[in-house]
Amino acid sequence: MTAVALEPLFRIKAEVTAPPQFVGAVPHGFTRRVMTVSGGYFTGETLSGKVLPGGADVVLERPDGGLHLDVRLVLQTDQGELVYMTYNGRRNGPTLEVMRKIVNRESIEPGEDYFRVVVQFETAAPRLLWLNDKVAVGTGTRESDGPVYDVWVVA
Repeated sequence: MTAVALEPLFRIKAEVTAPPQFVGAVPHGFTRRVMTVSGGYFTGETLSGKVLPGGADVVLERPDGGLHLDVRLVLQTDQGELVYMTYNGRRNGPTLEVMRKIVNRESIEPGEDYFRVVVQFETAAPRLLWLNDKVAVGTGTRESDGPVYDVWVVA
């Protein structure tokens, strides 16, 4: 087996302040909701900046309460470079009560749920072209106004 190493990239906070748009029960048995990202920030040793408004956090809720995440954001570095960031992931809790709290945006203890994402990037910025060929992973928590992720590049 080939070993995998993780290199810290940044912590990102996506602000989601508008109420979700509930699409409802879609044909494959899930409930879909869409949340608009209103802004945010990311900070790291080599990359920092802001999350631009207009991204989307699209969630499918399974009948058992588990969540499938599909998020698309545009980041702007402190140098003005643009990076398109997408991630998919899963968020699950050990009980239906924990999942109810998550869906209702109630607080839970950090680590009380499983909140993981797989991240990819696209950019035309010469300094950041290396991002186009990397995969990253993240662990998440939720604050009242949106998620926070610690993101690592898979080396």
